[in-house]
Amino acid sequence: MFSLGREDVFALDDLGIQQAMIRLYQLETLDKKQLKEQMLLLSKKWSPYRTYGCLHLWHWKDNTPSL
Repeated sequence: MFSLGREDVFALDDLGIQQAMIRLYQLETLDKKQLKEQMLLLSKKWSPYRTYGCLHLWHWKDNTPSL
């Protein structure tokens, strides 16, 4: 993602990205397939800069206190 300099990579299977999006967008987690579809749909808005969206999600997750 970073070493190749690609700006439009979305880490769909990354646990940190999943946790951040679930919490930030209040997504349902019962059906993993539906969750990934919702995540992809939301991330399309960030294209062609989804790599930076992932960076912000990781940062937000790491700096937000747990509930």
